[in-house]
Amino acid sequence: MTSRPTAHAITALAPETLQSWFKEHQELVVIDVRTAAEFESMHIRGSYNVPLPLLSEHTDELAARLGSRVVLVCQSGVRAEQARQRMATVGLDTAYVLTGGVPGFAAAGGDVINGKDRWDLERQVRLAAGSLVMLGLAGGKFVSPKVRTLAGVIGVGLTFSAATNTCAMGKALSAMPWNKAAKEPTCESAILQLPLQAVEDAAA
Repeated sequence: MTSRPTAHAITALAPETLQSWFKEHQELVVIDVRTAAEFESMHIRGSYNVPLPLLSEHTDELAARLGSRVVLVCQSGVRAEQARQRMATVGLDTAYVLTGGVPGFAAAGGDVINGKDRWDLERQVRLAAGSLVMLGLAGGKFVSPKVRTLAGVIGVGLTFSAATNTCAMGKALSAMPWNKAAKEPTCESAILQLPLQAVEDAAA
């Protein structure tokens, strides 16, 4: 049986390993930190949706409920890693991050549930950033050279995003109406949806 990681252990988890854990019926909590809309579009069967902003705001409450092996997933692994680092600040250093995210798990033959087809948030960020850069360059040529500043601002923003492993544009886009689900998770519903066994393990 694979042991839990320590604070300095490798926390990346291959899709195939997660599949074997499901088959072995090990105590396991899979938390999807994407938006509720992304979760509705496709998610791993049996996973729980706790969007990253919600997890970041209520890390203490959520961490107190997680005593079992925890696997964090998102679209590519970036947001899941942010969630892992956030939970590590409150002492929960036993979380794994799924390599390749939900698409990688599905591509490896994992059991996923498909819903309404939507563009994932990271794809929307690429589209928005690319469109703004093109707009800045075109505006600089046909309207005013000053408009090219827009392309520079986007470049600086992307550089800052990479350096800090955050994404202001992604956060802004996640608040758009088309990225909202019919029922958005709340702190209370996100906590209460976690299996009781996780609570019992945490108290042990």
